[in-house]
Amino acid sequence: MSAPQGQQGSGAMFDAIAPRYDLLNRLMSLGVDQGWRRRTVDAIAPAVDAGGAILDLATGTADLAIAMARRWPASAVVGLDPSPRMLEIGRKKAQNRVQLVEGDARRLPFGDASFAAVTMAFGIRNVPGDQRVVALREMARVVRPGGRVAILELSEPRGKLLGRLARFHVHTLVPRLGALLSGAREYRYLERSIAAFPPPEAFADLMRAAGLRVVAVQPLTFGVCCLYVAEVV
Repeated sequence: MSAPQGQQGSGAMFDAIAPRYDLLNRLMSLGVDQGWRRRTVDAIAPAVDAGGAILDLATGTADLAIAMARRWPASAVVGLDPSPRMLEIGRKKAQNRVQLVEGDARRLPFGDASFAAVTMAFGIRNVPGDQRVVALREMARVVRPGGRVAILELSEPRGKLLGRLARFHVHTLVPRLGALLSGAREYRYLERSIAAFPPPEAFADLMRAAGLRVVAVQPLTFGVCCLYVAEVV
Protein backbone atom coordinates (compact mmCIF):
# COMPACT_ATOMS: atom_id res chain seq x y z
CA MET A 1 0.00 0.00 0.00
CA SER A 2 1.91 2.96 -1.28
CA ALA A 3 2.86 5.76 1.00
CA PRO A 4 1.98 9.38 0.47
CA GLN A 5 3.80 10.62 -2.56
CA GLY A 6 3.37 13.78 -4.56
CA GLN A 7 2.65 17.44 -4.16
CA GLN A 8 2.79 18.21 -0.45
CA GLY A 9 4.71 21.43 0.04
CA SER A 10 8.43 21.14 -0.61
CA GLY A 11 8.45 17.36 -0.62
CA ALA A 12 10.09 17.27 2.83
CA MET A 13 7.54 14.77 4.13
CA PHE A 14 8.47 12.39 1.34
CA ASP A 15 12.18 13.00 1.78
CA ALA A 16 11.80 11.58 5.29
CA ILE A 17 10.42 8.23 4.14
CA ALA A 18 12.43 7.93 0.90
CA PRO A 19 15.16 5.51 2.10
CA ARG A 20 12.61 2.80 2.97
CA TYR A 21 9.86 3.74 0.55
CA ASP A 22 10.21 0.80 -1.87
CA LEU A 23 10.49 -1.82 0.87
CA LEU A 24 7.47 -0.43 2.69
CA ASN A 25 5.41 -0.47 -0.50
CA ARG A 26 6.15 -4.15 -1.08
CA LEU A 27 5.43 -5.12 2.53
CA MET A 28 2.27 -3.09 3.03
CA SER A 29 0.67 -3.95 -0.30
CA LEU A 30 1.75 -7.61 -0.03
CA GLY A 31 3.46 -7.08 -3.38
CA VAL A 32 0.32 -6.31 -5.37
CA ASP A 33 1.43 -2.72 -6.09
CA GLN A 34 3.74 -4.14 -8.75
CA GLY A 35 0.77 -5.66 -10.54
CA TRP A 36 -1.11 -2.35 -10.32
CA ARG A 37 1.78 -0.62 -12.05
CA ARG A 38 1.81 -3.23 -14.81
CA ARG A 39 -1.86 -2.54 -15.43
CA THR A 40 -1.04 1.16 -15.70
CA VAL A 41 1.69 0.49 -18.25
CA ASP A 42 -0.71 -1.65 -20.28
CA ALA A 43 -3.31 1.13 -20.17
CA ILE A 44 -1.13 3.61 -22.08
CA ALA A 45 0.09 1.07 -24.67
CA PRO A 46 -2.41 2.13 -27.36
CA ALA A 47 -0.91 5.63 -27.28
CA VAL A 48 2.77 4.72 -26.89
CA ASP A 49 3.20 1.70 -29.15
CA ALA A 50 3.32 4.04 -32.15
CA GLY A 51 6.15 6.02 -30.52
CA GLY A 52 6.50 9.15 -28.44
CA ALA A 53 7.75 10.32 -25.07
CA ILE A 54 6.12 9.44 -21.73
CA LEU A 55 5.80 11.54 -18.58
CA ASP A 56 5.40 10.00 -15.11
CA LEU A 57 4.16 12.43 -12.45
CA ALA A 58 4.73 11.93 -8.71
CA THR A 59 7.34 9.46 -9.91
CA GLY A 60 8.88 9.03 -6.45
CA THR A 61 11.69 6.51 -6.68
CA ALA A 62 10.79 5.91 -10.34
CA ASP A 63 9.32 2.39 -10.19
CA LEU A 64 6.64 3.14 -12.77
CA ALA A 65 8.94 5.23 -14.97
CA ILE A 66 11.52 2.44 -15.06
CA ALA A 67 8.85 -0.11 -15.96
CA MET A 68 7.79 2.06 -18.90
CA ALA A 69 11.38 2.55 -20.03
CA ARG A 70 11.81 -1.23 -20.10
CA ARG A 71 8.58 -1.69 -22.06
CA TRP A 72 9.44 1.01 -24.60
CA PRO A 73 13.25 1.35 -24.74
CA ALA A 74 13.04 3.62 -27.80
CA SER A 75 10.79 6.13 -26.02
CA ALA A 76 12.07 8.97 -23.85
CA VAL A 77 10.66 8.63 -20.33
CA VAL A 78 10.60 11.61 -17.97
CA GLY A 79 9.74 11.39 -14.27
CA LEU A 80 8.74 14.43 -12.20
CA ASP A 81 8.42 14.66 -8.41
CA PRO A 82 8.68 17.39 -5.73
CA SER A 83 10.92 15.31 -3.42
CA PRO A 84 14.68 15.64 -4.07
CA ARG A 85 15.46 12.60 -1.90
CA MET A 86 12.99 10.39 -3.76
CA LEU A 87 14.53 11.49 -7.05
CA GLU A 88 18.03 10.85 -5.76
CA ILE A 89 17.12 7.23 -5.05
CA GLY A 90 15.27 6.99 -8.34
CA ARG A 91 18.34 8.12 -10.30
CA LYS A 92 20.40 5.33 -8.77
CA LYS A 93 17.76 2.79 -9.76
CA ALA A 94 17.10 4.16 -13.23
CA GLN A 95 20.75 4.19 -14.34
CA ASN A 96 20.13 6.87 -16.98
CA ARG A 97 17.15 5.07 -18.52
CA VAL A 98 14.83 7.79 -17.22
CA GLN A 99 15.23 11.56 -16.99
CA LEU A 100 14.15 12.64 -13.50
CA VAL A 101 13.31 16.25 -12.68
CA GLU A 102 12.01 18.09 -9.62
CA GLY A 103 8.70 19.82 -10.11
CA ASP A 104 5.00 20.25 -9.38
CA ALA A 105 2.21 18.53 -11.32
CA ARG A 106 0.20 21.77 -11.26
CA ARG A 107 2.89 23.68 -13.16
CA LEU A 108 4.51 21.36 -15.67
CA PRO A 109 7.69 22.69 -17.31
CA PHE A 110 6.88 21.13 -20.69
CA GLY A 111 5.39 22.37 -23.92
CA ASP A 112 1.95 21.58 -25.28
CA ALA A 113 1.49 18.10 -26.80
CA SER A 114 5.02 17.02 -25.76
CA PHE A 115 4.10 13.46 -24.74
CA ALA A 116 2.26 10.43 -26.05
CA ALA A 117 1.07 9.63 -22.53
CA VAL A 118 1.17 10.79 -18.93
CA THR A 119 0.93 8.53 -15.89
CA MET A 120 0.57 9.29 -12.20
CA ALA A 121 0.64 6.65 -9.48
CA PHE A 122 -0.41 7.48 -5.91
CA GLY A 123 0.08 11.20 -6.37
CA ILE A 124 -3.17 12.92 -7.35
CA ARG A 125 -4.58 12.18 -3.88
CA ASN A 126 -1.88 14.43 -2.42
CA VAL A 127 -2.74 17.41 -4.61
CA PRO A 128 -5.09 19.73 -2.67
CA GLY A 129 -8.68 19.06 -3.66
CA ASP A 130 -9.30 22.45 -5.26
CA GLN A 131 -6.10 22.08 -7.30
CA ARG A 132 -6.66 18.61 -8.76
CA VAL A 133 -8.45 19.90 -11.82
CA VAL A 134 -5.48 22.23 -12.41
CA ALA A 135 -3.11 19.24 -12.43
CA LEU A 136 -5.46 17.29 -14.70
CA ARG A 137 -5.63 20.19 -17.16
CA GLU A 138 -1.84 20.33 -17.17
CA MET A 139 -1.74 16.63 -18.01
CA ALA A 140 -4.18 17.18 -20.86
CA ARG A 141 -2.12 20.13 -22.10
CA VAL A 142 1.19 18.28 -22.38
CA VAL A 143 -0.26 15.14 -24.04
CA ARG A 144 -0.78 15.09 -27.79
CA PRO A 145 -4.30 14.63 -29.19
CA GLY A 146 -5.19 10.95 -29.09
CA GLY A 147 -2.68 10.34 -26.30
CA ARG A 148 -3.54 8.84 -22.95
CA VAL A 149 -3.57 9.82 -19.28
CA ALA A 150 -3.48 6.93 -16.76
CA ILE A 151 -3.88 7.63 -13.07
CA LEU A 152 -3.45 4.94 -10.43
CA GLU A 153 -4.80 5.89 -7.03
CA LEU A 154 -5.75 4.30 -3.72
CA SER A 155 -9.43 4.33 -2.88
CA GLU A 156 -11.82 3.43 -0.10
CA PRO A 157 -12.49 -0.34 -0.30
CA ARG A 158 -16.10 -1.34 -0.81
CA GLY A 159 -18.08 -4.52 -0.48
CA LYS A 160 -19.03 -6.70 2.46
CA LEU A 161 -16.62 -9.23 3.98
CA LEU A 162 -13.65 -8.68 1.68
CA GLY A 163 -14.31 -4.95 1.69
CA ARG A 164 -14.27 -4.88 5.48
CA LEU A 165 -11.00 -6.79 5.55
CA ALA A 166 -9.49 -4.41 3.02
CA ARG A 167 -10.67 -1.38 5.02
CA PHE A 168 -9.12 -2.84 8.18
CA HIS A 169 -5.86 -3.29 6.28
CA VAL A 170 -5.92 0.29 4.95
CA HIS A 171 -7.09 2.08 8.09
CA THR A 172 -5.40 0.06 10.81
CA LEU A 173 -2.56 -2.18 9.67
CA VAL A 174 -0.99 0.06 7.01
CA PRO A 175 -0.58 3.22 9.15
CA ARG A 176 0.74 1.25 12.13
CA LEU A 177 3.10 -0.88 10.08
CA GLY A 178 4.32 2.14 8.11
CA ALA A 179 4.98 4.18 11.24
CA LEU A 180 6.71 1.24 12.93
CA LEU A 181 9.00 0.35 10.03
CA SER A 182 9.75 3.87 8.83
CA GLY A 183 9.87 5.68 12.15
CA ALA A 184 7.76 8.38 10.52
CA ARG A 185 4.22 9.53 11.30
CA GLU A 186 3.47 10.32 7.66
CA TYR A 187 1.81 6.94 7.18
CA ARG A 188 -1.05 8.05 9.41
CA TYR A 189 -1.74 10.65 6.76
CA LEU A 190 -2.34 7.81 4.32
CA GLU A 191 -5.67 6.61 5.74
CA ARG A 192 -6.96 10.18 6.12
CA SER A 193 -6.11 11.07 2.54
CA ILE A 194 -7.76 7.91 1.18
CA ALA A 195 -10.95 8.55 3.15
CA ALA A 196 -11.06 12.14 1.86
CA PHE A 197 -10.47 11.24 -1.80
CA PRO A 198 -13.55 11.33 -4.06
CA PRO A 199 -15.29 8.06 -5.01
CA PRO A 200 -14.19 6.68 -8.40
CA GLU A 201 -17.04 8.10 -10.46
CA ALA A 202 -16.70 11.53 -8.85
CA PHE A 203 -13.01 11.62 -9.71
CA ALA A 204 -13.80 10.46 -13.25
CA ASP A 205 -16.17 13.45 -13.51
CA LEU A 206 -13.29 15.70 -12.44
CA MET A 207 -11.19 14.28 -15.27
CA ARG A 208 -14.01 15.07 -17.68
CA ALA A 209 -14.20 18.61 -16.30
CA ALA A 210 -10.52 18.97 -17.16
CA GLY A 211 -11.28 18.16 -20.79
CA LEU A 212 -10.30 14.49 -20.79
CA ARG A 213 -12.38 11.69 -22.30
CA VAL A 214 -12.56 8.91 -19.72
CA VAL A 215 -12.31 5.48 -21.33
CA ALA A 216 -12.01 3.24 -18.24
CA VAL A 217 -12.41 3.27 -14.48
CA GLN A 218 -11.06 -0.03 -13.16
CA PRO A 219 -11.28 -0.96 -9.45
CA LEU A 220 -8.39 -3.21 -8.44
CA THR A 221 -7.96 -5.64 -5.51
CA PHE A 222 -11.39 -5.32 -3.88
CA GLY A 223 -11.45 -1.59 -4.57
CA VAL A 224 -8.30 -0.81 -2.60
CA CYS A 225 -6.96 0.87 -5.73
CA CYS A 226 -8.48 2.29 -8.89
CA LEU A 227 -7.02 2.84 -12.37
CA TYR A 228 -8.43 5.79 -14.32
CA VAL A 229 -7.69 5.87 -18.04
CA ALA A 230 -8.51 8.82 -20.30
CA GLU A 231 -7.72 10.12 -23.75
CA VAL A 232 -6.85 13.63 -24.83
CA VAL A 233 -9.26 14.95 -27.44
